Amino acid sequence: MIHIKKAGFWTTVQDTGRTGTYYLGLPPSGAADKYSYYIGNMLVANPMNFAALEMTLVGSTFEFHKRTVVALTGAPMKAYLNHDPIPFWEAFEVKEGDILSVQECRKGVKSYLCISGGVQVDEIYGSKSTYEFNKIGGFKGRKLKEGDELPINEPLPGAFKQVGKSVPLTYTPLLDDFQELRFTIGLSSYLLSDEGLKNFLSTDWTVSYESSRVAYRYKGGKVSFSQQHRPFGAAGGPADVVDFAYPIGSVMFVNEEELIVLQNDGTTGGSYVSVGAVISSDLDRMAQLRPKSTSRFRAITFDQAMEARKNRKARLGKLEEILL
Repeated sequence: MIHIKKAGFWTTVQDTGRTGTYYLGLPPSGAADKYSYYIGNMLVANPMNFAALEMTLVGSTFEFHKRTVVALTGAPMKAYLNHDPIPFWEAFEVKEGDILSVQECRKGVKSYLCISGGVQVDEIYGSKSTYEFNKIGGFKGRKLKEGDELPINEPLPGAFKQVGKSVPLTYTPLLDDFQELRFTIGLSSYLLSDEGLKNFLSTDWTVSYESSRVAYRYKGGKVSFSQQHRPFGAAGGPADVVDFAYPIGSVMFVNEEELIVLQNDGTTGGSYVSVGAVISSDLDRMAQLRPKSTSRFRAITFDQAMEARKNRKARLGKLEEILL
């Protein structure tokens, strides 16, 4: 059991997310930065899909009621175990009665507390992830509050052998204020004019304060739409098309000066012009961008996208050999 002494800004239970529910209107949810989440589970010798705690900008204060092994990954928040500083990207032991205080971060957005054995909450549609909009999954379908008693499982066999193991610096993500985001072009991209597409790809877009787990919002550029006739059933605006399903990572224009990129809690469909989708490995990096950070979008082929996924999987496999 973990007692939540301070709730922090936005701490939720997340795992790898749901599959097979998108057609029901239920997005996958799950860890926004899966790369950091996966590494946290590696450090405590968990399977990759075990539920962890995702913290946003400001962490929480936890009192542990059992001895176990934990690790902090992602955006480097100030962290203290009984007033002693604790590093990120390293497995460490906590004892019954210990208090772990995770404070604010100066770079990045999302941090992860991974616990050997994982968080013990019910699965909803095959996942323990929190989808707060519909109060589904996680701990009572919501972010953690002060006073909550969060069940955790017993540490796995061999977990305490992980104590002191750390991630080599070359495997930790760069949390820069600028990120190039690769995407596959398609869907309704034909509704951008040639000049509009050129302006989209040559602009450094700025992250808006309205960004969230639902979608990242960007401003700072301007595109133009083609003059061709909209299909039957589309609304009257130049950024409107007939409703269709959005993949996670969809890059959509809501008007000529604002675009959004769907995150893990994103809506499942709608009628905005969608020029393509950001690849999964780059969604991890986008989730760590703070307001006023910038991104530039680079179009790649489907084969290049699959190669990027393959490379990330291989990279995580090499790290697993180091840590386990």
